[in-house]
Amino acid sequence: MRLTDAERAMLDGREGAAKQKAMDLLMRYGEALGAERLVETQNVAGAFNASTPSVRALVAKGYDAVYSELNLDSREVVPIPKMAVNTCQLITGIDNENWRTQGIADELADQQKKAEGHFGALGINMFATCTPYQVGNVPVRGEHCAWMESSAVVYCNSVLGARTNTEGKESTGAAALTGRIPYWGFHIPENRRGTHLVNVDVEVDDIMDWGLLGYWLGEIVQEDIPVLTGKIRQPSLIKLKHFGAAAASSGGVEMYHIPGVTPEANSVDEAFGGRKRQDTLRFGAAERKLAYDTLNCATDRNVDFVMLGCPHNAIEQVWLIASMLEGRKISPNTQLWVHTPRALREVAERNGYVKMIRDAGGMVMSDTCPAISRHVPKGTRVIATDSAKQAHYLPAIVGLPVWFGSVKDCVEAAISGRWNGGLQ
Repeated sequence: MRLTDAERAMLDGREGAAKQKAMDLLMRYGEALGAERLVETQNVAGAFNASTPSVRALVAKGYDAVYSELNLDSREVVPIPKMAVNTCQLITGIDNENWRTQGIADELADQQKKAEGHFGALGINMFATCTPYQVGNVPVRGEHCAWMESSAVVYCNSVLGARTNTEGKESTGAAALTGRIPYWGFHIPENRRGTHLVNVDVEVDDIMDWGLLGYWLGEIVQEDIPVLTGKIRQPSLIKLKHFGAAAASSGGVEMYHIPGVTPEANSVDEAFGGRKRQDTLRFGAAERKLAYDTLNCATDRNVDFVMLGCPHNAIEQVWLIASMLEGRKISPNTQLWVHTPRALREVAERNGYVKMIRDAGGMVMSDTCPAISRHVPKGTRVIATDSAKQAHYLPAIVGLPVWFGSVKDCVEAAISGRWNGGLQ
């Protein structure tokens, strides 16, 4: 790999041991990928926390040991300096206010809070959400980033037009200290062109519809880049958020184009950029039903737990749920958790939305989700969710069947304790 003088200085140790470890990691990583050089980044979103029991031995050695091993792939503990670029913490495993509701031990919650205090002082912004773009981290078109989290990556590439691959704890840890990431994959303009044309032959409008389209599509195209046309109503950012999360769950989609909507595709021709189409796909009523039937693996219509907010809810989604619950009561046999970024929960609290949900018997939670924390309410047997991503992962992660449907379907299930949702 070709290095600049500044990069060579870091690799040689002239900028300290931590940056030397970081550059060594990026060199090994880049060479394995076939990258010829590094690219500068000023925007990192990663995982810099200590929220699992498995890191207790590292925590006992100090938080520099945690960062050294988990974020720099180094058994040698090196002093960690302040972050070199804008860096934020993604979703964690613990809600710092509601950990007991999750079923998290006090000592583990305390461990995470101390870690956040340490890493925050190094310049890591504790957004603690899978949607950093909803709380202030909004890169511009063409900006090179180093982001983790599949739903965040596909949003970053597709909706914002910034450039990132799906990174890991180690590569983001190294990027945060050096402001560098290997130049490969979606950082290269020609790799961002479409591969499959997708004709949408049924109307796609509701969040649920976008989730079904994404889930069906990801399974087929896997890591390729679909270009969507057809009966697509002008989508909101929230709908694109759910679409990308679903496509990144059933497949490995990191980028898509919707001509006239997403920033790198004013037309179908521009989306493909001269690249030959691999295939032309059709999404119709049969494909929609297939996605719905695949996601709905539950058979028992008694619902114990309703989870809303994956990816984390925008403030208008919290308001929608609160307004649906106003003046009503959740079934005594069902629990409702509504997830939103910590910063937006404060807005929801100020607006009275949290009280409206709490008065109905629900909880507004932040920082985590059941798929990340691996915790659901004790005694849960059947789950309902508006998230195709959660419906995909939860049966494998917590071993429980899931109903998937609209926000309205899920709220009604929380009220009645029964699933009555379905395709319209």
